Amino acid sequence: MATYTYPGVYIEEIPSGVHTITGVATSITAFIGRARKGKLDDPVLVQSYSDYEREFGGLWENSTMSFAVQQYFAHGGKDALIVRVSNGALSATISLPTASSTLVLRAANEGDWGESLQASVDYDTKDPVTLFNLKVQELGSPGSTEVVSEEMFRNLSMDSTSATFITKILEQSSKLVRVATITTDRPSVTTGYVAAAADGDDGTDISDSQLTASTLKTNRRGIYALDKADLFNLLCIPPLNRTTDVDSGTTLVNAAQYCKDRRAMLIIDPPASWTDVSTASSGVNALRSAIGTDYCTNAAVYFPRIKMANGAKSNLVEEFTPCGAVAGIYARVDAQRGVWKAPAGQEASLSGVTGFTYKLNDPQNGTLNPLGLNCLRAFPVYGNIVWGARTLAGADQLGSEWKYIPVRRIALFIEESLYRGTKWVVFEPNDEPLWAQIRLNVGAFMHDLFAQGAFQGTKPSDAYFVKCDKETTTQNDIDKGIVNILVGFAPLKPAEFVIIKIQQMAGNIQV
Repeated sequence: MATYTYPGVYIEEIPSGVHTITGVATSITAFIGRARKGKLDDPVLVQSYSDYEREFGGLWENSTMSFAVQQYFAHGGKDALIVRVSNGALSATISLPTASSTLVLRAANEGDWGESLQASVDYDTKDPVTLFNLKVQELGSPGSTEVVSEEMFRNLSMDSTSATFITKILEQSSKLVRVATITTDRPSVTTGYVAAAADGDDGTDISDSQLTASTLKTNRRGIYALDKADLFNLLCIPPLNRTTDVDSGTTLVNAAQYCKDRRAMLIIDPPASWTDVSTASSGVNALRSAIGTDYCTNAAVYFPRIKMANGAKSNLVEEFTPCGAVAGIYARVDAQRGVWKAPAGQEASLSGVTGFTYKLNDPQNGTLNPLGLNCLRAFPVYGNIVWGARTLAGADQLGSEWKYIPVRRIALFIEESLYRGTKWVVFEPNDEPLWAQIRLNVGAFMHDLFAQGAFQGTKPSDAYFVKCDKETTTQNDIDKGIVNILVGFAPLKPAEFVIIKIQQMAGNIQV
């Protein structure tokens, strides 16, 4: 409290009790898979496909993820978290002779790409006796004259106490190399470049064990590397390679459970074995049984696969899984209309798609839709579009309250936003003044969503409620340190079936 010591006017600022709750992002998409280069088992944020090319090497035939990411940004995606996994990849090395031994540099990350590195050394420094300069280049291919990128480091030292100690400088500033073996002598190479050895290795095709095996949790590798990320909303796990799908009994089960824990949605690709309506019908039921209805609420599956030009093969049209393109449409619709709008319909057009591996008609769509399988369709004028908006729990027979994707996603959005926006409540005195502040702040957040058209109803009382008082929080709760906040909302459900009734008017009868 202020101390009043002299006669006069005192100005005091009184806290308003307003703690603004900001809505979280809704379409940050995580991708898990192989890449030519880049950090392993570490989520890296990229905000364009150019970013992905710089960090992870662009399109690569051995990386289904690279194509999914390209399609994501082509369809409206903005933020992607890339988790590169490998199976036995190795880093290439560059050996620079010194007076007594060898300073060995290694590529900053694993893969054949490191064999395209070369390094040169000179002594044009402020102290030529102890310091040296290092230039590192990445070529288009081993022995090529095309320089893809170049880094220059000046006045490096081999002294670990120096401010320009080579190990620390390369760790913090280089995207190309690290120190593998340190010596006390500086390199003695003074002319030309020293090429990397042919000891880099991309490894072999990844397996399900590199993605979601329980042994990865402790070290936060594979899918669990996303524990290092603050937030993601969508998860895409493209096929392990062009001919092998992820396993529904292990990888997809664990991924769906992880998504539910993180309040995210898993976008599932159709396996290669789903070649027609019959195999897709039986396949989606088997997939739902494998994942379990408790976790199907946080997953959505799309059929069939798409046909697009392969930028890594002179734009030959080939078959791809749709998860990246669909995730991009989620992001685009979120930005244009909001998370409460179904990512389907006329606005959910697939650009660059020349066709599908199976062309569906209305009766066939009518077979798959009640099973909770979202169809990709080709229509005259509209073109190729997403024509379904159900979660994997959206089969009619299940009667799930989370039948529709937009309903589930807005609930996840509200949950995550309130989870982050009410942390100020922790350790506050648990009584009516606190409850009133909670009602004020949560109510303001919900009203803002109502004003944007996120809920049903013509007035706030029809659309949502926020309850936090002595009825929700009893004295027993207070004694346990608990405050209970009850939030309800009336979600907008997509107009999945538009029914137009037509009646012929009888002519006037003369009496």
